[in-house]
Amino acid sequence: MFVKLLTIFFCDVPDIDECETGTHNCPPDFICQNTPGSFRCRPKLQCMNGFIQDALGNCIDINECLSTNMPCPAGQICINTDGSYTCQRISPSCGRGYHLNEDGTRCVDVDECSSSNQPCGEGHVCINGPGNYRCECKSGYSFDVISRTCIDINECRRYPGRLCAHKCENTPGSYYCTCTMGFKLSSDGRSCEDLNECESSPCSQECANVYGSYQCYCRRGFQLSDIDGISCEDIDECALPTGGHICSFRCVNIPGSFQCTCPSTGYRLAPNARNCQDIDECVTETHNCSFNETCFNIQGGFRCLSLECPENYRKSGDTVRLEKTDTIRCIKSCRPNDVNCVLDPVHTISHTVISLPTFREFTRPEEIIFLRAITPTYPANQADIIFDITEGNLRESFDIIKRYMDGMTVEGQSGKMVSDVEGVIEFHQVEKMGPVVDVSTVRQWVVHFSSSDWDSGSPALV
Repeated sequence: MFVKLLTIFFCDVPDIDECETGTHNCPPDFICQNTPGSFRCRPKLQCMNGFIQDALGNCIDINECLSTNMPCPAGQICINTDGSYTCQRISPSCGRGYHLNEDGTRCVDVDECSSSNQPCGEGHVCINGPGNYRCECKSGYSFDVISRTCIDINECRRYPGRLCAHKCENTPGSYYCTCTMGFKLSSDGRSCEDLNECESSPCSQECANVYGSYQCYCRRGFQLSDIDGISCEDIDECALPTGGHICSFRCVNIPGSFQCTCPSTGYRLAPNARNCQDIDECVTETHNCSFNETCFNIQGGFRCLSLECPENYRKSGDTVRLEKTDTIRCIKSCRPNDVNCVLDPVHTISHTVISLPTFREFTRPEEIIFLRAITPTYPANQADIIFDITEGNLRESFDIIKRYMDGMTVEGQSGKMVSDVEGVIEFHQVEKMGPVVDVSTVRQWVVHFSSSDWDSGSPALV
């Protein structure tokens, strides 16, 4: 076998520029462009964008719409033009109840229910559907086949007593519950619960809440007003029918209470704050009696009296202090061989001071002083005690009533009227011993009456 070898030799020969040498064959409308070992004919006319040049130099339009990359966005079609193209929106024909979307590429449903012009009217609810809508009655309405409209359902009338605890109020398409006075609506909107009116302080003083209402009441010393039932008015205790018995002297009304007062001088208020206690100036030594005078306490004051025993009498010790009187007794003290003194039947002389109120008037006789004497132990019916007023009863304001108490003879001196009484009344106590023997013992009582501004009016015992 024989192998034939081919050997190629390259020579370093300079390139011949046919364009310069004019050995090219380019047409007149072309420009010669030299290339290594050859040449190229290029058209003098350059094609614009959107065109392509053929071998003869002609400009041929490029159809961009036939390119693989769609030059137009979705929803538009490409239309080729000379040297370019245009995109035109696709306009499909949408049926009733539809319209083009924002891109204009497809038909979408029209929501008729979202329109400001409600298509269904009052009492209806609009329900949208694909390409259409329908009207139904709202909750609380029912369809009337005659008027072919939705009418309100009166739930309060249809379900009486079942919806609300107290009162039901119908509204268009619904209802609401209310409560009677004194109650408030609960959180469930149906039940009623008690309203505590006292939280708003409707009363002037005290308030008590009760179920469905409230009650005003007042503190002690006040009473509820009959006009509004809310305000508290002061009770004038002093003006009540029992007001005269609240205080022993004078009642002064104050807001919510009262105060008792006593005469300005000679008295002080008792611990019970109602009664007046006489101040005994003779005991407290607040009097102004001289050394030779005797201080006699009277209701609301004192009297300074110079009481001396007459001849043949001497004072019996100290002054006798009784409940409402001061008494000084003079006992007969005869000198030796003084027969007249011995035969004088007056054995004792007693001075008593009694204070009487100036403002009291007796509508009937009242006992103001007791004269007490003990009957001696003589045989029965053998002794008698007689009291008699001897001096001072000028206006016949006093009288004597005799009675027996616990074995004692008690003479009660009664006053018919006490007004501006000031003076001295003397009366004798005569004890007659036996019907045969004329033996008498006489005791002389001197009662000094004086006026005072106030007194309890109870009788004095001497």
